[in-house]
Amino acid sequence: MRILIVTDAWEPQVNGVVRTLQATIGELRAAGHEVGVISPDLFRSIPCPSYSEIRLAFAGQRAVGRRIRAFDPQAIHISTEGPLGLAARRWCIRNGFPFTTAYHTRFPDYVAARLPISPDLVWRFIRWFHRPAQHIMVATRSLVNELAAQGLDRTMLWERGVDHRLFRPDRPPHPGLSGLKRPIQLYVGRVAVEKNIEAFLDTAQPGTKVVVGDGPALAELRARYPHVHFLGKQTGEALAAAYAGADVFVFPSRTDTFGLVIIEALSCGTPVAAYPVAGPADIVTEKAGALDEDLDEAIAAALMRGRADAAALGARYSWQSCTGQFVKALTFVPARPAPEPMHGAPGLAA
Repeated sequence: MRILIVTDAWEPQVNGVVRTLQATIGELRAAGHEVGVISPDLFRSIPCPSYSEIRLAFAGQRAVGRRIRAFDPQAIHISTEGPLGLAARRWCIRNGFPFTTAYHTRFPDYVAARLPISPDLVWRFIRWFHRPAQHIMVATRSLVNELAAQGLDRTMLWERGVDHRLFRPDRPPHPGLSGLKRPIQLYVGRVAVEKNIEAFLDTAQPGTKVVVGDGPALAELRARYPHVHFLGKQTGEALAAAYAGADVFVFPSRTDTFGLVIIEALSCGTPVAAYPVAGPADIVTEKAGALDEDLDEAIAAALMRGRADAAALGARYSWQSCTGQFVKALTFVPARPAPEPMHGAPGLAA
């Protein structure tokens, strides 16, 4: 199948959306599908206000349409609600081309955390954006219910996966954890206001708190919490070693739709402590971690869980499985060829 993915979230961003798309595209290509990507790096762009890592592309329906026609897709997936997603949505509707979307981020909550805008107003935009989609891909059953409450019921599950060759429990600990007082309590992710990291850093459990990641709130948190160890951005084997070397993984976010880092930590045998909210509540079992409105209590309880049980839960998630769900959602779209490609139209990201 010739699959075109349109996304405003792309390299060099490091977040769950980008990592999910990269892994899914890799699996799709390995299975013999031809995949094109329309992303911000193909256009002039500016940094998103208050979130400079995100680039907002200057691209309208005409420019995006030329690239769609050049690729001649059999299926179009619009991954984000940004400028490129909007342009692709307009093109698809104008040309009668069916498409799917994904609800990756609790956009209303994220906007409310940064700007004085009512979440109800943002939900109006979300309903408008996703309603024409043949299917809206979501990561958890909680999101199925959440979108249904907003009148969006064309949802299909698209869960998340783990590279088990990389994230595994037999990894030696990260050298940056050497000599730290245990239990080591780890956070991994963007260091930004919507991640609610302060809730973790304010907990009173004995041991050492470690933060892995980068983001706009990093300098402020370093200054406010001098006793916390900030290891900065880690990737690949170093990231896996950080997970494996921790005694508990703490996920303080209340707004994430899934939490890819949760299943990475579990796959490394590290129990998870989190709030009982959508995302963690869809993943974490009683044997593999603990959920509590008191994060101190969740951490204390998670430290009593077995690492083997955590690893067994993490092993359930694979990129092969979630890519199968992605393809299934696309195959329910009435397939039709795109209009004839325009000669000399620009190419797509590889």
